[in-house]
Amino acid sequence: MKKSKDEKSLFSKIKSKQAKIAVIGLGYVGLPLAHAFARQGYAVTGIDIDSKRIALLEKGQSYISDLKSRDIQRIIAHHKFKAVSDYDVLEAMDVVIVCVPTPLNRVKDPDISYIVSAANAIAKRLHGGELVILESTTYPGTTEEVILPCLEKSGLKVGKNFFLCFSPERIDPGNKKYHTGNIPKVVGGITPACRDLAAALYSNITSQVVKVSSSRTAEMAKLLENTFRIVNIGLVNELAKAAGHLKINIWEAIDAAKTKPFGFMPFYPGPGIGGHCIGVDPIYLSWKARLHGADLHFIELARRMNAEMPDYVVSQAVYHLNRHLGKAMSRSKVLLLGLSYKKDVADTRESPALDILEGLRRLGAFVQYHDPFVPSLKHNAMVLESQPLTPSLLRRQDLVMITTDHSAFNYRNIVRHTRLIFDTRNVLKAFQAPHIARL
Repeated sequence: MKKSKDEKSLFSKIKSKQAKIAVIGLGYVGLPLAHAFARQGYAVTGIDIDSKRIALLEKGQSYISDLKSRDIQRIIAHHKFKAVSDYDVLEAMDVVIVCVPTPLNRVKDPDISYIVSAANAIAKRLHGGELVILESTTYPGTTEEVILPCLEKSGLKVGKNFFLCFSPERIDPGNKKYHTGNIPKVVGGITPACRDLAAALYSNITSQVVKVSSSRTAEMAKLLENTFRIVNIGLVNELAKAAGHLKINIWEAIDAAKTKPFGFMPFYPGPGIGGHCIGVDPIYLSWKARLHGADLHFIELARRMNAEMPDYVVSQAVYHLNRHLGKAMSRSKVLLLGLSYKKDVADTRESPALDILEGLRRLGAFVQYHDPFVPSLKHNAMVLESQPLTPSLLRRQDLVMITTDHSAFNYRNIVRHTRLIFDTRNVLKAFQAPHIARL
């Protein structure tokens, strides 16, 4: 098919790195992405409605654990990055990448209001020749059914005058091995021209670009990745409960099973699942499927099993406290080690530790926490501060619960100075002591 004038022009700009790129949403996905393009020589403008983020970035300060402040300062010094809150900069952009949140609403249905807001802002400033890419995780059909009609109101034609794609984010906060540069990038466009332009763009920052036939396929691929995880985590959490009744160490059983060189992939139990992806994304898929008359039972079962884990952990804490110390949870002192949803990150969104904290408080426990990544916490009606992790603090507790396995914790000292430890992450695997209880 003959290429349009706008397609040829944009491809040339991408290839020569003259394309001006805007990234909407400067969170744990958008900011590292903006940094990756700026490092490769593109002029990048970050857009965010959070004035605090903009103020920090203007000072060259990073609020993302995977990016150092010096990384931000370097691309600013080379005049390759600036952060703004004004959408009018889109009038001068060649590429617009949307990395906004896609949470659930109060009734656990998808909330794509941030996507819609970004699409409207882009549509008002669409001038022709742009490539628009959605990276925010959403249900299959969003790019084609929501964003495309919004942009087409301009009278411009997709695949000819502007170009639209979906490319799912695959960021894993805190992962030292996998990052933007070595995680393959999936791209699916409304038209082949859309897809090929996005592939040409992303090939500058990643080692592999995987082209798929449509934006719907790309959207489905992302949901498939996280549905695979939520289902398998739900399964192993259910097996962990059964193993407890059968007096079996589930962690040892998993270690034994994973020695099989084929047909098995290890997943591990825990106090629940958190973060924006695993616990949220599959619900987008099940919601969309229900609209078309298909129920995804595995997702609902896994979601329910994982949602029950914080309550199960609280019940086990009650059991271990009574069994080892002969105490009730009411008026007992409990210290939670880690409030973030995963190891070595500051993100507390959907963290199971928060549900555990609430559950223990409802039973009358006096609960404190220590987390080097979460210096303070405002959650519902609670306002708490991270306590310094001293031997004195540990000795004063009736129960210390490891809810997040941060690398910074000195586990040897923790074991030495505590009366009773409940390890929900198997981080104390190498320690054998009667006062260590395990999930």
